[in-house]
Amino acid sequence: MAEVYTRPTGSLGGSRSAGAIDEGLRSFMLGTYNYMALGIAGTAAVVMLLIANPEVMAAIALGPMKWVLFAAILGLGFFAPKLFYSGSDVVAHGAYWLYCALWGALIAPMVAMFISTGHVGLVGQAFFIAAATFAAMSLIGYTTKKDMTGWSGFLSMASIGLIIAMLVSFFFITDPGTSKTVSFVISTIVVLLFAAVTAFETQLIKSMYVENAAYGGEQALKRSSIFGAFMLYGSFVTLFVHILNLLGIANSE
Repeated sequence: MAEVYTRPTGSLGGSRSAGAIDEGLRSFMLGTYNYMALGIAGTAAVVMLLIANPEVMAAIALGPMKWVLFAAILGLGFFAPKLFYSGSDVVAHGAYWLYCALWGALIAPMVAMFISTGHVGLVGQAFFIAAATFAAMSLIGYTTKKDMTGWSGFLSMASIGLIIAMLVSFFFITDPGTSKTVSFVISTIVVLLFAAVTAFETQLIKSMYVENAAYGGEQALKRSSIFGAFMLYGSFVTLFVHILNLLGIANSE
């Protein structure tokens, strides 16, 4: 991940006042959150579309397609910086909206299961808890004076470790009771981890604005805004999925 850029004392690049920077940053962050909100709305639309087409959703839930979607999401996450800064706005937008659609297809069977079993309220609860957690942690990341740059390595390694743990749990733990316990523990850790990731990413997005406002130009700022939405969107959806899983497990007790 990019290092946090420290703005030189005085005007930015000799041409921007502190007031202009603050105003520009607010506008930049608002654009990022708007992109993210639109992405969530798009994901919800994909989920509802698939719920209305049970044959397609069953093919995703019961066949190898879910692993294709999972691999595609991981692949987009890995190549995102190159895609978003390739020099093409079309590629940047395409990567973002594809990411949102893939997530929608992946989580649709889970959401449908809760709805079909009469637990639609849990879906709403999970969404609002995820939204509140995300908002609180993003605010912390935006306002804190603590430099979180050093968190990058730990957060990346922890995320990889959790992906491996989830795969091991899925393929090798067959006892229902043990599987439920492991799932609860993993989801709890994921929620805590991605709460921290949200704060880290928000601070990183701020640093991206400062760096690109100084040296990148308007096009770089636009792509950084979409890339920021991409990062925050992924964290929000991850929070939602695992909070929903925790509520489902707790409700089944």
